[in-house]
Amino acid sequence: MACVLLRRHLGPATAGLALALWAWFGVLAVVVRVLLQRRQTGTTGLRSISGRPGSPEWLGGIAFLCSIALGVGGPLLDVTGALDPIGGLDGTGAHVAGLVLYALGLAGVVWSQRVMGSSWRIGVDETERTALVTGGPFEFVRNPIFTSMTAVWLGLALLSPSAVSLASVLLLLVSIELQTRLVEEPYLLRTQGEPYAAYAGRVGRFLPGIGTVGTRGTR
Repeated sequence: MACVLLRRHLGPATAGLALALWAWFGVLAVVVRVLLQRRQTGTTGLRSISGRPGSPEWLGGIAFLCSIALGVGGPLLDVTGALDPIGGLDGTGAHVAGLVLYALGLAGVVWSQRVMGSSWRIGVDETERTALVTGGPFEFVRNPIFTSMTAVWLGLALLSPSAVSLASVLLLLVSIELQTRLVEEPYLLRTQGEPYAAYAGRVGRFLPGIGTVGTRGTR
């Protein structure tokens, strides 16, 4: 009985915190970045969902938007009492781990965006060619923003661990894989050529040393 009462008290609190942290992520990682980008380059850096319906880039964009909707929807349903959390994941340890992952992930996103500078984009425009960024966090992984975003999504899911929240993490991973492997990497190889091929051959895709691209493919 005591556990049930504690859950009724803390559950909405941690779910409410997750909603607040989602908003904070949106402000720092999107709104502030877009304003800085517009000041530096005259454009927002935002590219609409591209590709024909059913194409990898279109599917990746839709999956990403759905992951955000589910990520916000999970704690929202938790707050209203319409959805129960997964008991085995709904504890102090998981909540603390979630906050740590969120903090590290948000810091990684902001750092990576700062290092990218005017090359930062959301989406791909085939008519553009930006500078290849290999410094800062890009020395260790080719896609530090995606790695950091995964930490953010997972951290927020642990604050309100429901099936909906975990589904948002899964959809994010699907969208990242589609966008990275089938859209961005081919685009960078076309536009950057040998410099990107050499970079991809020595730096991992999402984790250090994992997902490098060699003459015999990817590992």
